[in-house]
Amino acid sequence: MASPARRAELVDQLRDLFLAKGFAAFSIGDLTDHLRCSRTTLYAVAPSKEQIVLAVVRSYFRGAAERIEARVAAAGGPHERLALYLDAVAAELQPVSAEFFADLAGFGPANDIYQENTRFAARRVQGLVAEGVDAGELRPVDAPFVGAAVAQVMGAIQRGEIQAGTGLDAAEAYRQLADLILGSLTAAPSAARRPSG
Repeated sequence: MASPARRAELVDQLRDLFLAKGFAAFSIGDLTDHLRCSRTTLYAVAPSKEQIVLAVVRSYFRGAAERIEARVAAAGGPHERLALYLDAVAAELQPVSAEFFADLAGFGPANDIYQENTRFAARRVQGLVAEGVDAGELRPVDAPFVGAAVAQVMGAIQRGEIQAGTGLDAAEAYRQLADLILGSLTAAPSAARRPSG
């Protein structure tokens, strides 16, 4: 039986492998060869390949969320928190391959984990936008609409639609989404004070 430290090490190695190359094409034998471990050691992660995949996917998204929130917690006002949140999401997706996203989409339980994280991220963006509007740092917009729009784009990134249409990988697509959100919500002070009509 592998120790907790060895199990964590295996999860980290599997995460790096899956993010780079996906997981659907790998058999248990492929994974043991790659990790240079026995099946018994690999099964310390979880009792089947499907459960191993889910353990690794959960670990990746949990770790990413913790790192993102740590960056946001160190930020100043709402505008900076929103900018840091979006930038941190893009940074966390930098190592994620199109193969990993395709495999997530093709494996229902793993896709459920991704969708749950997408919904959380969209709600988080919505909350940060609402904070920024309330603080007067962002122009008045409908925060739930922004959150819903972000969720749609995140889904399209995961399904490969953005890459197919633009050639942008996931991380760069998130950076472009961040630029779009921040650019559209940050009004110049003079424009914000200009009377209407």
